[in-house]
Amino acid sequence: MTDGAESRQRPSRRAPAPVVPGASVAGRTLMLLIAIMTFLSCVTLGAVVLIQKSALGWSAEVGRELTIQIRPMDGEDMKANLRTAVALAEATPGIGRAHALTDEESRALLQPWLGSDVDLTALDIPRLVVVEIADPRDLDLSMLEKSITTVPGASLDTHAAWRQELNVMAGTMVVSGLLVLALILVATILAVIFATRGTMASSREIVDVLHFIGAANAYIAGEFQHRFLRIGLTGGLIGGLAALAFFLATGAIVSTVLPARSSAQIAVLFGGFALGIDGVIGILAVVPVVAGLTALTSRLTVGRFLSQIS
Repeated sequence: MTDGAESRQRPSRRAPAPVVPGASVAGRTLMLLIAIMTFLSCVTLGAVVLIQKSALGWSAEVGRELTIQIRPMDGEDMKANLRTAVALAEATPGIGRAHALTDEESRALLQPWLGSDVDLTALDIPRLVVVEIADPRDLDLSMLEKSITTVPGASLDTHAAWRQELNVMAGTMVVSGLLVLALILVATILAVIFATRGTMASSREIVDVLHFIGAANAYIAGEFQHRFLRIGLTGGLIGGLAALAFFLATGAIVSTVLPARSSAQIAVLFGGFALGIDGVIGILAVVPVVAGLTALTSRLTVGRFLSQIS
């Protein structure tokens, strides 16, 4: 009985109230803002990864082939010239296979510009021989260029100009995407600074009391840092998972809902929205980066404020 009476009379011990409010409208708003910023950052990074992968695939595909163009000339047998060009190409070291495009294949190449009813026999158009490279290290390009000159009206296209334009275009898009990503992160930092100042304004009395009773600035800044780190992690996870869901949903829509022609055109640029393991890892890596920037920004903001009132 005595122990029971003493336990009833003994005051209950409560955990000390946190310096930074655990749940507030400002905190929830900041979490939502960080989730949106993380989503935009992850989508931007994912788009950069997809474009870079597609560009590497284009460059590799273009680099595996050469093209021999044979122009029609008076008094020359086009079919004989095509056979000669194929034989000369296949006799060159490093070349795996060469074949002349048929009338149907040539018509398919010209269809987007001339229509499906074009009559190639009525047009003096060049004919093409596609040369596949077996081993780039053994390829004797100078020998091939010299031998092709023996075929009337023939010229060799190494696709070097196309590869350079593809690389420049892909590099421009990647750099632009990274600049957008940097701007999003800067906007996130600014939002955290304003949110930290707002939280300090609402907790000014607590901060002043802790400061004047001797609490170290590092302790007060650490409380803000821990609170904003949790907000950054939560918002970052929400935004990162939403970005992964976005790419999965977009890939499903492109492959199943859109017409086949439109789907193929989008797949050329974005590769069917298949991020791959490296893309998923890159998106997930954005989450701790955003959380770390949130925590560090809040700590530096609080530390600067405390140093001014010291």
